[in-house]
Amino acid sequence: MQVNRRSFLMGSAGAAAGLAFGAGSAIPAFAEDTSLRAMWWGSNDRAKRTLDVAKLYQSKTPGVTIVGESLSGDGYWTKLATQMAGRSIADIFQLEPGTISDYSKRGACLPLDEFVPSTLKVQSFGADMLKLTTIDGKLYGVGLGLNSFSMFFDTVEFEKAGIPLPTPDLTWDEYAKLAVELTKSSGKSGGPYAARYAYVFDAWLRQRGKSLFAKETVGLGFTADDATQWFDYWEKLRKAGGTVAADVQTLDQNTIDTNSLGVGKSVIGMAYSNQMVGYQLIIKNKLGITMLPREKKGGPSGHYYRPALIWSLGATTKNGEAAAKFIDFFVNDIEAGKILGVERGVPMSPTVREAILPQLNPTEQETVKYVNLLKDQVGEYPPPVPMGATQFDQRVLRPICDELAFERISPADAATRLVEEGKATLKG
Repeated sequence: MQVNRRSFLMGSAGAAAGLAFGAGSAIPAFAEDTSLRAMWWGSNDRAKRTLDVAKLYQSKTPGVTIVGESLSGDGYWTKLATQMAGRSIADIFQLEPGTISDYSKRGACLPLDEFVPSTLKVQSFGADMLKLTTIDGKLYGVGLGLNSFSMFFDTVEFEKAGIPLPTPDLTWDEYAKLAVELTKSSGKSGGPYAARYAYVFDAWLRQRGKSLFAKETVGLGFTADDATQWFDYWEKLRKAGGTVAADVQTLDQNTIDTNSLGVGKSVIGMAYSNQMVGYQLIIKNKLGITMLPREKKGGPSGHYYRPALIWSLGATTKNGEAAAKFIDFFVNDIEAGKILGVERGVPMSPTVREAILPQLNPTEQETVKYVNLLKDQVGEYPPPVPMGATQFDQRVLRPICDELAFERISPADAATRLVEEGKATLKG
């Protein structure tokens, strides 16, 4: 496995220490008949697991070299945009449910249908799982694991405060009260300023019969009144002391190492369930996991199962077959599965899932239990997001929420802008 060291170090400072076997290490010297570029984002732990699987694949597949590149936060999407403009997209690159529809419609992804089932043996995942990465009737990616939204919390801080651990039926009103209490008792903030988390907003809307994006047309699935209520909730909680300050939250790039929980600024964090593995690696105290708060006891949770992360093939690849073989190995090989664990979600393959369960550590087991807990709580998987969804999240929702948290704009004005700019961003 070769690592683009310059880009890796720029995108994930300090990660090189976890990649001692990377560029310059002792790797079997195979004839480089085929060179594949793979690109992903994530924690240092994810990078090491990914590179270990690539190294294993190379040992079993003479003639193939994989050049890996790990980036963090917004740097990943900037790099992908540059590759798209230069028609030099990585052979294998990572997406997630909120971006696969957008990027496949923009021509970044190669349809995988021609490789199924001859090369990509994914029939055992089930038809419903394959639908999660199917856009306009074509398969554009392979899910690497199953997850859902979640709330992580520092169990030690809860115990010190004498506050019962949060349960799956926690309401938003109850959450606000405990977040303020945790701020008073812990010396940290209770939780994040989650107004700027698109997936949390989506769950909040789904609890109320709405959604982030319209289900049958291209557009938003909520009104300015809905957004005003959302923003008003978080502004009241921020002013009451239940969230981190604006200057902390604006640094959050939806990565573990920038999340307020990950940097030690809050007791609670909101993220995807598979990320619990990465969070626990950098947090000393034991973490707990539960569902996001809901509107009312017994009401809809707003949750749904989703592919945690996705491998797609670059539309410009000249080695589609070879790249598809690597993805097949990544998701179906038992040895690979044991290396990957559940860091990218609970494996889609029933065979791999069964094989790795006995070896999982307590944190990994908690993520599996959590996914199982959701079985009777999840709703229908939403339709593919419209083109422009990524820009809506990164260039509309987050900047507006930052202005709101710095008190440069009111909740009502922020909501009006969100709807107007959101509509202008989304396309068919």
